[in-house]
Amino acid sequence: MNITCEHFNQQRCISCQWLLTEYNVQIADKMAELKRLISPYLLQNQTEVLSPVASEQTHFRNKAKMVVSGSVERPVLGLLKDQQDAQSGVDLTDCPLYPTEFATLFPVLKDFVGRAGLVPYNIAKKKGELKYILLTQSQYNQAVSLRFVLRSTQKQPLIERELPKLLEKLPPKSIVSLNIQPQHAAILEGETEIFLTPERVIEENFNGIPLFIRPQGFFQTNPKVASELYKTTQMWVKTLPIQQCWDLFCGVGGFGLHCAKALQDTNPEVTLTGIEISASALASATQSAEKLGLKNVTFASLDSAQFALNEKGSVPDLVIVNPPRRGIGKALAEYLNQLGSPYVIYSSCNAKTMAEDFASFDNYVLAKVQLFDMFPHTAHYEVLTLLVKKA
Repeated sequence: MNITCEHFNQQRCISCQWLLTEYNVQIADKMAELKRLISPYLLQNQTEVLSPVASEQTHFRNKAKMVVSGSVERPVLGLLKDQQDAQSGVDLTDCPLYPTEFATLFPVLKDFVGRAGLVPYNIAKKKGELKYILLTQSQYNQAVSLRFVLRSTQKQPLIERELPKLLEKLPPKSIVSLNIQPQHAAILEGETEIFLTPERVIEENFNGIPLFIRPQGFFQTNPKVASELYKTTQMWVKTLPIQQCWDLFCGVGGFGLHCAKALQDTNPEVTLTGIEISASALASATQSAEKLGLKNVTFASLDSAQFALNEKGSVPDLVIVNPPRRGIGKALAEYLNQLGSPYVIYSSCNAKTMAEDFASFDNYVLAKVQLFDMFPHTAHYEVLTLLVKKA
């Protein structure tokens, strides 16, 4: 099945660069690239290459990042084809990748922009207030995180005046916040977040594990495939002899919490240490662990590489790494290789840097590998691997 998208056909939006490629061919091409990149580590009778996990082709995204252009009376939510031309806005509110519920929310937001007098920011003229609208939905209860990225707090009184009517039209337990980004630059958000609702997180739930989404925090954009990714990790490790686990680059705790829950079901003494530089993400991870009632779980706001390199004398049974696109880097890869944990789970959104990191893991065998198509219609994908220390 091919998706019909007039924005792509007219070259107004080309984010989905593989849109004209049949989906089964997309998957086959991604698998071919993955196997090519990791071919030095695929060992006959030792590496299990599992079937790829496919995605829905439409309505799979849980978020929208909309540039606001046009006028206060007729705002355009989507993108700018030319950053210096406020009239080059493309309305993407009918994008087939968004959840179906967004179709009813976008008109509400456009109306709110006018009622609150939120003049779209004009880059060329350096005038206006509203730069972006950022929307994220929970698949668990459909609550949304709605963020208005503004140049200043000048319009906050008008926004607060109109807020009660807006909240009536949003799902229960939704968040509304203002993000202040004063710079004249194409930067998505600033450091200041002003909450206008008592709620400060929206709750998601994957496989019975509660996860919490906070503004300014990273969260997977394809909930169904992300749920399968975490569930698979849990299945891979739950029967392994693991007493101590590190979860590096842990984010909101998706990997570590899934593993800790399964392992503690049979051995309550299993420990989990989660390391993440983002304090906001760790607050979410801690909230999840508390709601699950997990014991022996610790999260710390540290640089993952520095934590591992400075942690002397401790050898966990399992190390989980889920780094950004740049990978874990040679220094950390070499250290983990020498550390000698029996098992390493490496999840990556960039198979190229993952393969480069694998070059340092010569004390390990690549036991399992599986592709998760988190990003249909693009060349990107997620990979889950299990490395086992050589006997």
